[in-house]
Amino acid sequence: MRNGLELQPFGDAALRARLPDDVDARSLLRALRSLPGVIDAVVTEQHALVTFDPLRRPEGVAEAIVASVGAQASTGALPIAIAVRYDGEDLASVAAAAGLAPREVIALHTAGEYVVAAVGFMPGFAYLRGLDPRLSVPRRSTPRPRVPALSVAIAGPYSGVYPFASPGGWNLLGTAVGFSPFDATAGARFALGDRVRFVPAEDAQELQGPR
Repeated sequence: MRNGLELQPFGDAALRARLPDDVDARSLLRALRSLPGVIDAVVTEQHALVTFDPLRRPEGVAEAIVASVGAQASTGALPIAIAVRYDGEDLASVAAAAGLAPREVIALHTAGEYVVAAVGFMPGFAYLRGLDPRLSVPRRSTPRPRVPALSVAIAGPYSGVYPFASPGGWNLLGTAVGFSPFDATAGARFALGDRVRFVPAEDAQELQGPR
C-alpha cells in the first residue's frame, strides 16, 4: 500500500487500484499511460488498471492517482452539443415516476452539463454523469429486445446515447439528431472526461453544432 492506496496484482502484468473520490479521470488516464513501462491503462468510475511489460513493473502508479484527486483537466473544447427530438417511448412513464410533466422532464434533461464517466457496453456508448437526481429512475424491469440506434436514454444516475440498434433496458427519452456516438471511420466520438449537453432539436440551430 502506497499513499493510502492498495495496488492489487491483476494477473502477472497488471495492477489494479480502487480510486478515491474526486479523481479527474482524464488527467489520471493521461498520467498512467505516460509512465515508463506501462503498455496501456483503463480508468473507470471506481477503479484504474494498468498493464505493463512483465520485465518492467512501473513506478509512480499510486502517486499518479493521488495527484489526480481534485485535478481539473481542461481541453479548451466546448461541450459536445447533441440535439434531441424528445419522442421517446418512456418519456411519459419517466415523467409519471418523477411526479413531473413531460415538458419538465425535458427541461431537466437539457438543463445540466454531463461528463463522460466511462465508455463501454458497445463501441461508442458513453455513460454520462450529471443527470438531475429527480430523473434518476431504475432500468426497465423487462429490457427491450431492440432499442433503435441513436436513442437517448436514462437509467439510474446516467444518461446515454445508443450508437447502434441493440437490446437495452434504459428508459427512452428521445432520439439524437445529426449526431452518432460512433463513426465507422473515426471510431468513438466520446472520450473519457468529455463534457456533453443535450439540446431540444428545435433549439439546436441556435447553438454551435456538435464536434
